[in-house]
Amino acid sequence: MKDPLPITPFTAPVKGRVELPGSKSITNRALMLAALCRDPVTLRGALFSRDTEIMIKALRSLGFKIAANTKAKTIKVEGHGGMIPEAKATINVGNAGTAARFLPAMLCLKKRGTYIFDGDEAMRHRPMKGLLDALRRLGAEIEFKGQPDHYPFVLHTHRIETQATVEVDASASSQILSAMMMAAAWTKGHLELNRVGQMISEPFVQMTAKMIPRFNKGFVPDIDAPGFDQFYHIEPDATAASYFVMLPIAAGGAVPGYQIMGLGLRTELQGDIGFLTVAETMGLKIKKNAFETLISPGESYHGLDQNFNPYSDTFLSLAAIAPLLNGPTRITGIAHTRKQETDRIHAMATELKKLGQTVEEFEDGLTITPNLKKLKTLAAKGVKAKKLLSIETYEDHRVAMSFGILGSHDLLGTGKPWLQIQNPACCGKTFPDFFKVLENLRKQSKKK
Repeated sequence: MKDPLPITPFTAPVKGRVELPGSKSITNRALMLAALCRDPVTLRGALFSRDTEIMIKALRSLGFKIAANTKAKTIKVEGHGGMIPEAKATINVGNAGTAARFLPAMLCLKKRGTYIFDGDEAMRHRPMKGLLDALRRLGAEIEFKGQPDHYPFVLHTHRIETQATVEVDASASSQILSAMMMAAAWTKGHLELNRVGQMISEPFVQMTAKMIPRFNKGFVPDIDAPGFDQFYHIEPDATAASYFVMLPIAAGGAVPGYQIMGLGLRTELQGDIGFLTVAETMGLKIKKNAFETLISPGESYHGLDQNFNPYSDTFLSLAAIAPLLNGPTRITGIAHTRKQETDRIHAMATELKKLGQTVEEFEDGLTITPNLKKLKTLAAKGVKAKKLLSIETYEDHRVAMSFGILGSHDLLGTGKPWLQIQNPACCGKTFPDFFKVLENLRKQSKKK
């Protein structure tokens, strides 16, 4: 789906139910941990997307047996108790940061292994130095085939079996520390990690810390699993929820609102659930029970000044909707997002400026001053010229999804598209059906 996708606005207050896909962050951690586990484990509610398919393919190439059922949303992994079956493999991580960081650390558990790593062009610019430095200190040898400390490279492993303390600089990505934590849990001997530099996205590190004991002490099944079946439940994606949390601002909302299924008080691992608090501060009404979240409209919605470091993946959800808010929005604490799928700060600033908004971009964030009148003028001109306002997505799924929500606003009062999304297929990285889910919700909302 490379062609631009026009977004049809909502013409009725949003209502109905949204079912989210499983969390990518949890699915890819669980895949790796299950492969290291000594017991077969079935992941329930797993995400099937480009990033998770990359991890599954890589683990299979390393000799792990994995049975995936996309219809049932289950993945059965047969672990080898911390052992890596294959001593040689060629692995392409695409642009999946979790696979790119987790797999090299995991493979250093192999006594003598040679692994060829490559990825998409965008991956060749993503930071890896903190991880690779730590692995070298533990005896790994790395041959770079391009720029030093970046993809592509060849990794020669010598099993980590030492009493050691190793410094880990995860200031570029919390995935670096998570990768080392998971590998350290299966080392022979005692490996102590001493993190250095500024810590970012701390909730993702806490997610890893909470998940590891479920797998490396003999698998502990979910409390709601029948009998002794070895199941692990994947939480719905709290980051994906952030787009739908913002939808009533774009589409209007009905009382008592609409439900985001699976996202509730039992969502324990994901720091991005903190975005719900941000949404309440903006003026939305949110009520959670054990299994779902009810989103109801507020009377008005205002911009805010917010440090997004703990849940930085969600800042785009707020930035894209900022043209519809009362007053400016200032987002800080997100400098590291300049080195993710794209420079996310610059991407959002660029696209918002194209929509007539005043944007101040600085190193760790941006300030957006809304100009709804200018946006309407540009949109009307585009519709008249049969050339809709167009959002460049930079191969970044979060840019595409966040602006998809803005496009759901009936800006011109006609119910006709005024905004289109370039390359909407990039959502396949974490949420392949995002635009189908959005369209289905629009149709639900129109029903009497």
